[in-house]
Amino acid sequence: MTFMQKTLGTVAALALSAGAALADPALIYDLGGKFDKSFNEAAFNGADRWAKETGGSYRDIELQSEAQREQALRRFAEAGFNPVVTTGFSMSSPIAAVAADYPDTKFVTIDGFVDPAEHPNVLSILFEEHTGSYLVGMMAAMASETGTVGFVGGMDIPLIRKFACGYAQGVKAVNPDATVISNMTGTTPAAWNDPVKGSELAKAQISQGADVIFAAAGGTGLGVLQTAADEGKMAIGVDSNQNYLHPGNMLTSMLKRVDVAVFDAMTAGADLETGVKTLGLAEDGVGVAMDDNNADLVSEEMTAAVEEAKAAIIAGETEVHDYSSDDSCPALNF
Repeated sequence: MTFMQKTLGTVAALALSAGAALADPALIYDLGGKFDKSFNEAAFNGADRWAKETGGSYRDIELQSEAQREQALRRFAEAGFNPVVTTGFSMSSPIAAVAADYPDTKFVTIDGFVDPAEHPNVLSILFEEHTGSYLVGMMAAMASETGTVGFVGGMDIPLIRKFACGYAQGVKAVNPDATVISNMTGTTPAAWNDPVKGSELAKAQISQGADVIFAAAGGTGLGVLQTAADEGKMAIGVDSNQNYLHPGNMLTSMLKRVDVAVFDAMTAGADLETGVKTLGLAEDGVGVAMDDNNADLVSEEMTAAVEEAKAAIIAGETEVHDYSSDDSCPALNF
């Protein structure tokens, strides 16, 4: 075989590889790791379900630093993966910087926002976290024996304040005299993956009387949930159903169907409709987790109250204030 034949063979193999990738989606996880048992893992579960149900394949990457965001986007786009699905609000700016260079590639940002007028090949998927958090706040107030409940957030950003504000409104709807203690873990992305700090914050809240704590903090939340269980208190998980982690101490989990968002995006493939999509209670984009692990903790009265509130929110009869709409919260001071 001549050098030219070898070279042409190599080029042909690369072309075939690139061509195959045109039909394959890619997934970029946010900082915190693929198996954080929360937000990123929900994204993985959606991709894994897609692969199993369709027999398709996808590529994914776990980011180790902020600098890798744009680099990962460009590498996947240049390799022909489509769509390129990303998780976390921090991908918004990198996608905005990259999208125009790859007009034939569809990009998806889950939790982020990219102006659809400027970047028509981007889909922004948002959730009504405040409404789901309202429901678990009601449950926390009904389950609490002390009248004091807690919230531990990850990185102090409007999105996590949106969780906390909705939660506090739900608590106050049940018990106007309740105390809601709220703490954020930090102001950098490291706040998503610090279970030791999460444990410390949980212990501090318990010492102030909190007997139910809602953690919306990615991997950091695992420390919160563990400490609540160790101290004989109840906790509320987030994003994925985390009830199984500490059966008997997990009141519920505020579900955020990132898995469905990823599954739907990969199913649509290159035909993905771009723009902005918001998923709330009506779309089952958010909700509360019920299973055998928390069945003994949730009373019929609690279930009925949550279902009634859910219906009222969907019907527009009950309005839950969205912190991100005006950077304010009627039920909690940050």
